[in-house]
Amino acid sequence: MSVWGNNIKISIFGESHGIALGINISGLPSGILLDMEAIEKEMERRAPGRSKIATARKEGDKVEIVSGVFEGRTTGAPLCGIIRNGDTRSQDYSKLKSLMRPGHSDYPAMIRYNGFNDVRGGGHFSGRITAPLVFAGSIARQILKEKGITIGAHIKSINSIEDDSFNPLAIDEALLTSLKEGDIATINKAKGEEMRELILATKKQADSLGGVVECAVTGIPAGIGNPFFDSVESTLAHLMFSVPAVKGIEFGAGFGITKMKGSEANDSYYYDGDEIKTRTNNNGGILGGITNGMPIIFRAAVKPTSSIGLYQDTVDVVNKVDDKLQVVGRHDPCIVTRAVVVIESVTALGILDLMMG
Repeated sequence: MSVWGNNIKISIFGESHGIALGINISGLPSGILLDMEAIEKEMERRAPGRSKIATARKEGDKVEIVSGVFEGRTTGAPLCGIIRNGDTRSQDYSKLKSLMRPGHSDYPAMIRYNGFNDVRGGGHFSGRITAPLVFAGSIARQILKEKGITIGAHIKSINSIEDDSFNPLAIDEALLTSLKEGDIATINKAKGEEMRELILATKKQADSLGGVVECAVTGIPAGIGNPFFDSVESTLAHLMFSVPAVKGIEFGAGFGITKMKGSEANDSYYYDGDEIKTRTNNNGGILGGITNGMPIIFRAAVKPTSSIGLYQDTVDVVNKVDDKLQVVGRHDPCIVTRAVVVIESVTALGILDLMMG
């Protein structure tokens, strides 16, 4: 349930309002010098309480490394990191043992775990559990960077507001770096400000928004991945759907490729000096489940935050009657802005796992 990986194995633990949450990482190479400053910056990109367009819950998200690192370098032993919870308001969830929140895991989790699941803040189903994934992904990114591989993402859309798209043939690394600045990662900054205004207006209405995150992997060589069950697409899709609120993924032209003819969809080859490239990248840098040397491009759909302040129809499973529920507490009006770094992080884990195979 909470373990993933073939060559790099990760195991996550914790609940949103528990004492702590964390991750155990097995299979990391020894001798990797960890850039803790860079890791902390990635953690800050996901952390709550740093913007008016995010939840007001304040958590430092400081990682305590309890094993696997000596004198700043990985030892090769399992690396365990924990993040302690601080700013919790568990009383906000006192009614949720009986009232099922629409859009949340409450009802299926109650059935699956016979009512013993922790409902506070979503418990182990919470998006807060992505914090240790960002920590592990930050380590993976450092290893990949040494191999010339860079991962970056931006908000392709919030509701109906669309940002520009990545150039599928060539992505400037400076652009990927610049996207990390600020609380809304967009290529077109004017579109980012439109998104901000819409999020704040929706927040005032006690409602929420969803959107799409577009992610790119550059510098990855041809020949990485496998056909069928361990393809690049199936590996990344597995990880994307392990991120709470992700409801869809498409690679390259995605569903749009169905409207093309084969002569249009096929990415024709040419020599650029000694390097083989394609003139288009409709397949998102992947053919037969294996990289072809072009940038990997995909988009992940993130649903609107389920916790909203409007009254919704629900059921009371204790008294077995229909009821209404207004979710109280501190929640993101749009989780997409903080999901960008999570998408990048799990992508790094997936690519590293494939490259170590």
